[in-house]
Amino acid sequence: MKLDKITSVIDERGIATVTLNNPDKHNAFDDQIVAQLTHIFLDLNANAAVRVVILAAKGKSFSAGADLNWMKRMANYSVEENLVDAKKLALMLHTLYSLSKPTIARVQGAAFGGGVGLVSCCDMAIAAEHASFSLSEVKLGMVPATISPYVIEAIGPRAARRYFMTAERFTAATAFQLGLVNECVAQEQLDASIATITDALLTNGPAAVTSAKQLISEIKFQAIDQALIKQTSELIATIRSSAEGKEGLGAFLEKRQPNWINAATAGE
Repeated sequence: MKLDKITSVIDERGIATVTLNNPDKHNAFDDQIVAQLTHIFLDLNANAAVRVVILAAKGKSFSAGADLNWMKRMANYSVEENLVDAKKLALMLHTLYSLSKPTIARVQGAAFGGGVGLVSCCDMAIAAEHASFSLSEVKLGMVPATISPYVIEAIGPRAARRYFMTAERFTAATAFQLGLVNECVAQEQLDASIATITDALLTNGPAAVTSAKQLISEIKFQAIDQALIKQTSELIATIRSSAEGKEGLGAFLEKRQPNWINAATAGE
């Protein structure tokens, strides 16, 4: 499927690759691309055949964030018009962040501004060692507002204090140290590293993976009290009693593959 400056392809194993395909503009996005991404993410989330979503980009840059012409138009907007525009961007980011499928950012080049936001919204990120990053908004007299919840969750408030205010460019190695990316690898190892993760994901129960992702969002930063203990106990009891839970345990005890692993998934 192709929508303007974005492509979305699902392979036979259920791996969906969404590719920013606007290399001449360093994969910067405008309001139309934001709307298209939102639509694609919603469609993939509703597609039961999709097991993993990879966010990738063509060309030398991952994403330069907001498109210059879009920013020029926004400069003439009223506060009300800017609010409508900002809410659409916020919706796209939250749609990616809250996808029920595991998401992986394939960062092959520079990610600036909103591009860092896209990386932060993904569950995992693998970056080529020459990739660079910058939260560059303050250079334009702006702030990384809509992306801030996701970036701060990824790198923590201490690092955010520095990079939100200095707009320094930092390396993929620094991004790894900050927790923005999970691995920093040579360019030629990028796809192999992502394949290692996708292969691992595909051997796991699809419903369990979704539930595990949701679990993190629900319990992070909560006090470990009786209410939380009750919630987590009820969750595992429900999962154990589910068809997938019974199949997974049965397969383990019978020393066979569970039924969600087929020949394509196993790479046979």
